[in-house]
Amino acid sequence: MRNPLIEVQKHGQSLWYDYISRDLLLSGELRRLVEEDGVRGVTSNPSIFEKAIAGSSDYDPAIQSLVGQGESDAQTLYEALAIQDIQLGCDVLRPVYDASDRSDGYVSLEVSPHLAYETEATLDEARHLWESVGRPNLMIKVPATTEGLPAIEQLIAEGINVNATLLFAVGYYEGVHHAYQRGLARFVESGGDPSTVASVASFFVSRIDAMIEKRVATEFEESPEPDRKAKLEGLLAKVAIANAVDAYASFQRDLATPEWEALAAKGARPQRVLWASTGTKNPDLPATLYVDELIGPNTVNTVPAATFEAFKTGGTVANALCGRGDATLQEARAIMASLDELGIEFQEITDELLTKGCALFCDAFDQVLAAVATKRDALTKNA
Repeated sequence: MRNPLIEVQKHGQSLWYDYISRDLLLSGELRRLVEEDGVRGVTSNPSIFEKAIAGSSDYDPAIQSLVGQGESDAQTLYEALAIQDIQLGCDVLRPVYDASDRSDGYVSLEVSPHLAYETEATLDEARHLWESVGRPNLMIKVPATTEGLPAIEQLIAEGINVNATLLFAVGYYEGVHHAYQRGLARFVESGGDPSTVASVASFFVSRIDAMIEKRVATEFEESPEPDRKAKLEGLLAKVAIANAVDAYASFQRDLATPEWEALAAKGARPQRVLWASTGTKNPDLPATLYVDELIGPNTVNTVPAATFEAFKTGGTVANALCGRGDATLQEARAIMASLDELGIEFQEITDELLTKGCALFCDAFDQVLAAVATKRDALTKNA
């Protein structure tokens, strides 16, 4: 039977599953998703772990065991639980990693979001997590803040796989891609084999359209002119994809530069663009919008469970990014230009989204630590 989840691979895209939990791993469901539905990787973040740990009793035995061994600090307990999950996930995906010659089969683990604005602390934690997990198909997630860029470069220079996350602006994306190339060049200079290092740049999608919707709704309340109102309505559900198309065009341009070609000749892998936040926020939009419209070579889409199932049954598979030549990029740039014409400062939106993204992950991180502490105390009391 036709399975869009697998068909996208014909167009150079890999689908990664945007969820992880102890039950997903131990029940064999992740293995089934890999073997039957073509899942090529897994991503995690503090929000995902908060839902997994706080929302079930699956982690209680592990917490009880760790407490019995003398562990009591909530962050230490959380880290142990997360590392166990990531190791199990890496092991399930190891056949994909091997069969794809290290192109896919990765599981991502994020450094503490509280370190997003601290370069050296990010590096220290990233190295610690890399050593603790001890799997070659691990990717360390690093927020792409100004302080995160030098950390990304340094980790790549040390041969550590990186998932650069929380990208909203094309300019920030370009900074990440250049940091990756500088890191690879340094890795090669130190005698490293660049084919052993992988990286993705996680470019967020749906949150942009959600912000545009809010801006448009605010303007409507102020009763704009009919012509302006029509132009604003024309932006709805279009800006996020246009912005992503612009980022992808930048990626393609970089692959044609002499600097990249020199690295590629030595075995370097492209830092694929990873489309993140691809579940639609607005229930009136097609559930598969941000998957259908962003299929193309050298891309990854990290798909939430509900969107994954929706795409399996009703996804549209085509080379959306490259199938129409320059027309897709021209249309995207026209949409982005209309933002300027309407006086909407897009950089303000992307800067706000980055700040909010870091704050939301910090909140989720604090919540998961609180959930672990609550479970620890309950299990200790009942022991």
